[in-house]
Amino acid sequence: MPSPQETTAAGSARRIRRHIGLRLVIVLGAVLVLAVGWVALRAGYGDAALTPSGPAAPDAVQRGAFLAVAGNCAGCHTARGGAAYAGGKAIATPFGTLYASNLTPDETTGLGRWSADDFWRALHHGRSRDGRFLTPAFPYPQYTQLQRADADALWAWLRTLPAVQQTNRPSELRFPYDTQAALAVWRALYFLPQVYEPDAARGAAWNRGAYLVRGLGHCAACHADRNALGATQDAQALGGGLIPMQGWYAPSLASPEEAGVAAWSADEVVALLKTGTTARGSVIGPMAEVVFHSTQHLTEPDLLAMAEYLRSLPQHARARAPVQAAPETTLARGAKLYDEHCAGCHGAQGEGAAGAYPPLAGNRTVALHTPVNAIRAVLTGGFAPATAGNPRPYGMPPYAQTLSDADLAAVISHVRHTYGNGASPVTALDVNRLR
Repeated sequence: MPSPQETTAAGSARRIRRHIGLRLVIVLGAVLVLAVGWVALRAGYGDAALTPSGPAAPDAVQRGAFLAVAGNCAGCHTARGGAAYAGGKAIATPFGTLYASNLTPDETTGLGRWSADDFWRALHHGRSRDGRFLTPAFPYPQYTQLQRADADALWAWLRTLPAVQQTNRPSELRFPYDTQAALAVWRALYFLPQVYEPDAARGAAWNRGAYLVRGLGHCAACHADRNALGATQDAQALGGGLIPMQGWYAPSLASPEEAGVAAWSADEVVALLKTGTTARGSVIGPMAEVVFHSTQHLTEPDLLAMAEYLRSLPQHARARAPVQAAPETTLARGAKLYDEHCAGCHGAQGEGAAGAYPPLAGNRTVALHTPVNAIRAVLTGGFAPATAGNPRPYGMPPYAQTLSDADLAAVISHVRHTYGNGASPVTALDVNRLR
């Protein structure tokens, strides 16, 4: 047996080795953080990082106005009741609240002192004028695909806006998400600046559609799932995802069971983006805002280009969990409530009314693997956007104050179970979580 002195010496040696190992890990971690920070700091400031903008084209301002609409910039940068593009709108995220910045050319609170290069750096590299990393709630992971000429046209139009003096409100993100170090690590993991490169094997219309959908339209910001750190996963697949903090599910554009349009005609896709409604259904929730503020104003060629791209997405049926059976008492209660509150518009058999109320029979939104959108629509109401092609859309009133959680769960379960939908029921707890 070892002597007490030998045991003490061995213990001391182990402690020394642990301390050395811990210090080595700390040093390596510090080196890694410094390396990540150095790479991130260099991004956007190298000799080749900026392409000279040159003089603005004669039609740059007009084109910039169109691009602002295509990107729905006002949707975030205009607060309710506030001046256009003056910022201040609160944007809730899982990491805290952000406030949109002032894009007007005010010298002190807006972009008055920015240059075209500064603006390009923000869109393409996600860097502010002073070099700070921007949070990816500003969708520069998608805007990075914009071509320099488009960024300059958008910049030229923003310069024509009335200057509004409105100080930008600091973000209210939790630690460590409010630090530049955290953003540096996030960018190193998930962000790569890259201008859209046309696919030579595809036609001009397909490439135009891909450019709009992947870049300025930033469709992946909603229609792609996000990981625990808020980064979009497989953005180009547009495989659907829960929209953070909004309680809506953006369905997969690559699934025939969700929102895939491979089997639709181009005219049907254009009609949905232009008017917000087709014989197949209507858009509601966040997508209704996109149609209202953005896509209804796009040109017919651009809408056709988007349709061509979206129709070309590879379609993958989602693996679904086995359908659960709903209690007969719940379905009976739901059927009674449906007759009282829903059949007058949606029909006794869920057939709907052409041009007014969408059918519930075979409705993809109703039968989604997640009942989030169905619950949200019944709780808060379903309203299609008012568009030039559908100026007086029919809407569904909210039932949050009319029916209890149990009643809402029963009627939604009835609709998801019958009319050929064959989806699992919902519970009162499911409804309560979304109230």
